Amino acid sequence: MTTVAQHTLRGRPAHPAGPTFLTYTPNGRKLVTAGSNNVIRVYTTGSDGEPTNIDDCQENNTAVAASNEFFITGSEDGTVCMYSLETNQYEKMLTRCSLPIRDIALSPDGLWAAVASDELIVKIVNTRDSDRILFLRNQPKPTKHLSFHPSGSYLAASCTDGIVYIYSLSTEEPELERKVDGLIRALETDAEPSSKAIWHPDGRAFAAPTATRDIAVVSRGDGERQRIFSGGHMGDITALTWSPNGALLTTAGADRKILLWDTQTQKVLARYDYANVINLVWHPHENMASFATSDGEVYIYADFVIPDFAPLLEKTLQPAPFIHDPLGEISGNTRKSNTNGVKDILETRLKRRGTPDSLDEILGSEGEGHEEDDFVIDDDGAGYALGVNDFGKRSNGHFGDIDGVDPKRRATYQTWKPRIYRSFQPGSTPWRGNRKYLCLNLIGFVWTVDQDTHHTVTVEFYDREYHRDFHFTDPYLYDKACLNDNGTLFSCPPANGNPAMVFYRPHESWTARSDWRTQLPAGEDVTSISLSDSYIFVTTNTNYVRVYTLYGTPFRVYRQKSSPTVTCASWRDYVLTMGNGPVGADGTTKLLYTIENVRRDEVCQSEDVVALEDGTEINSVFFSDTGDPCIYDSTGVLLVLQHWRTPGQARWVPLLDTKHLDRLASGRKEETYWPVAVAQDKFHCIILKGGDKYPYFPRPLLSEFDFKIPVASAEPRKDDAEDALPNDGPRLEESFVRSSLNLSLMEDLLSSTTATHTQRADLARQEIEVDKVLLQLLNVECREGEERGMKALEIVSLMKDRTGKMIEAAGKVAGRYGRTVLEDKIRELAEKRLMGMDDEVL
Repeated sequence: MTTVAQHTLRGRPAHPAGPTFLTYTPNGRKLVTAGSNNVIRVYTTGSDGEPTNIDDCQENNTAVAASNEFFITGSEDGTVCMYSLETNQYEKMLTRCSLPIRDIALSPDGLWAAVASDELIVKIVNTRDSDRILFLRNQPKPTKHLSFHPSGSYLAASCTDGIVYIYSLSTEEPELERKVDGLIRALETDAEPSSKAIWHPDGRAFAAPTATRDIAVVSRGDGERQRIFSGGHMGDITALTWSPNGALLTTAGADRKILLWDTQTQKVLARYDYANVINLVWHPHENMASFATSDGEVYIYADFVIPDFAPLLEKTLQPAPFIHDPLGEISGNTRKSNTNGVKDILETRLKRRGTPDSLDEILGSEGEGHEEDDFVIDDDGAGYALGVNDFGKRSNGHFGDIDGVDPKRRATYQTWKPRIYRSFQPGSTPWRGNRKYLCLNLIGFVWTVDQDTHHTVTVEFYDREYHRDFHFTDPYLYDKACLNDNGTLFSCPPANGNPAMVFYRPHESWTARSDWRTQLPAGEDVTSISLSDSYIFVTTNTNYVRVYTLYGTPFRVYRQKSSPTVTCASWRDYVLTMGNGPVGADGTTKLLYTIENVRRDEVCQSEDVVALEDGTEINSVFFSDTGDPCIYDSTGVLLVLQHWRTPGQARWVPLLDTKHLDRLASGRKEETYWPVAVAQDKFHCIILKGGDKYPYFPRPLLSEFDFKIPVASAEPRKDDAEDALPNDGPRLEESFVRSSLNLSLMEDLLSSTTATHTQRADLARQEIEVDKVLLQLLNVECREGEERGMKALEIVSLMKDRTGKMIEAAGKVAGRYGRTVLEDKIRELAEKRLMGMDDEVL
């Protein structure tokens, strides 16, 4: 901690005693101040002369905002006026309120001015056309402060009810995106302490004073608290602002102190003794800060940051202080869209490349503000301005490279890299604040809390009679976990010189100690882990797949063909691994999968393609309770892998499209679903609302949905009769496809395992279910009329029953509707089956 030795800095008497406000223009050339009198002062940066006074103004000004061409003021009489910085004259009245103005925020492009007053509604007025006004109506009390996002797409409103309202301005009408409660104090509009939410320059978070005289950083994406600047002020915070690059935070308080904070460490770097400071602004480009006091004085502080910390101000844009920075997450369930920061390849291809009349190439390095070292410029290409080499000869540097690309143009070319799928851990969530779920499934859930120096891990089960919850302190900082009925598997990344590690803890043991740890070789990091009833699987960033027994014996190590690795899942002796394959036409790699039986050392499917729609990401991969691989993609489609035990025969079949659920048919609900498991012929998931992408605390409830294969949309018959029956055809067709799929999956399972009596009975039951659905479809076709006879006969031929009972029932259905011709053909089909002949329907 550093205390700045105060040199004599006298305040400039700008206005009478009372609230005083100030702001810099975006280019930093002007500083505009307003106070309780009817004079506005405009100071020129770098000049010690007297400021320009604008006298024909309103009295008791309460807010000021400026662009490079104009500035706007608000006053207690409710008027909002615009003034020109070129002529220093009044231009127009922008808007008027019936109650005093409390704050004005100007959008980064200067086109919109947000106005807060003692009224309940916040106005957003177009500065060019004051008749264009947007309204923010969700706050129940007056708004004290306003703040535009650096992009202009969001607006933060600090309300006197103690809630920060975040509005999205990306649509024609502003939409309330989030309410952040419990952050700021409930202050009156004319109170001297501040509750303003200020956006960090990188736009991913904002900071606001709390009731405990701290400054809390809140993520814009999820509204969770991140880092806290604490222990600085002994009085209420009256003003706060970020430095232009976000590396520093400056706050002023009623304790007569101005504090300079380091954004990344949240430590106080310097203290300045100034009393009654109520407004504080940074210069946009220079090491300079200005602040105003309730005495009407303005201070312009050159070299505000002392030389020891001035390099922080010279850095490029710094990231907001997150507990776990989303930009640093490498295991989030998302595709890596750009590997090198280059925009989408399709967008890149649309741009001009290497054109001789490109402005950047005409200007060359001069266009970037660099100065030439040599006086002579070789403008005719003769080469006389080139330097000589060690032999006294001119070099051949004036010739182009052998690839024909001008070296000056080469800088404009960007190295292209394909978009790849990033690795992720199924069932886990990214950090949200200081918490994250490591695992979520039907057995239970594992979650961790970051305590700065260590983590605390909690494992909870749904069936507490069968398993007991446990909790432990985690010094290794585990970031991945798997949970099943046998035990819990953890892994941690390499840190502080320690290698990555895998830790397994069984739930029950007949020995004194059965948990074990193993360290990975130096340089390896775990990308995903999986736990089955037989083995433990670990994939690493070196594309190795490491297989261990449940008690830590290394069983197998091999390198995955498709790389980089993405994820893995397992069931009994089978493991499914995913990785990036060849690059497609859109510049994105193909996602490939491999399934093998580890015990038998057999490969069931090798480097097959995961069937994803273009532009779709994979959200989760897991095995069902019957052992079939399933995936859930970002479009909300659940797919199962059919015939995967036979090499080359596997295919992905949709089980459910959540966009077509009946609960979403009205269009009034907006929700997504977090996949948990496929069990008992149902899709188990967590419903996410309010735009959330991941579940959070408190632990949400599980929901389940029946499978519904997208075959056709079920529509009622469009008959004029009042007793028109609903069209059951599409529903029964979907039921037939779904039951046939279930039968196929059961047949594949029993063909590869030793079937039990119960499993054989289930197989026979499913065959009967398929025929029952076909019998109902036959009833629908017979009801439609004689002209549907050929399709009705085709439906009968699809029946799997060889005993003749189902076909006999089909003949009775045809006879009941008087379809005699169809009944005769069904009888012929039954005779052919009885004789062992093939079906000949048509």
